[in-house]
Amino acid sequence: MQQSNSTMSNEIINRVASSPILTLNLEDMYLEGERLVLDIKDQLFQGLILREKDFRAFIKTHDWSLYQNKFVAVTCSVDAIIPTWAFMLVAQKLEPVAKAFVFGDLKALENYLFQQQLNTLDIAAYIDKPVVIKGCFDKPVPVSAYMEITRILAPHVKSLMYGEPCSTVPIFKKKV
Repeated sequence: MQQSNSTMSNEIINRVASSPILTLNLEDMYLEGERLVLDIKDQLFQGLILREKDFRAFIKTHDWSLYQNKFVAVTCSVDAIIPTWAFMLVAQKLEPVAKAFVFGDLKALENYLFQQQLNTLDIAAYIDKPVVIKGCFDKPVPVSAYMEITRILAPHVKSLMYGEPCSTVPIFKKKV
């Protein structure tokens, strides 16, 4: 008995590779560069209050080149009342040297950096397509980035999934 060519073929077909599913890897949006924290707690008088004269002296004499081309989180890690103008003075000094800076901790900085990257995403390629947001990564991708990409893409894609193309968790499917 002779088998037809179609049944004799043992060729392995990679269905994932031939799938119309687009994969978006948020890790690709990670901005390389050193992250630093500028904690102004050391500028507080008796660890409690910020004195304007002393703080202005710090602003004037601090080596701002330490932040050259770095991402900076500006915070005060102790419970103290810091006037808003103090953070404005820091921002004024960081603006010409830092790549980016935020008020908050390193987590807030990472959220901000990903938000900036997501704001530049061209969604045209994803319109009416099934999309997988890749779930495995080596670089730190904040949960906020996954939430934001869902907000951005859900109105435009055919379906949205999380994970890997071969093993996904459905998040959203457009009703037809």
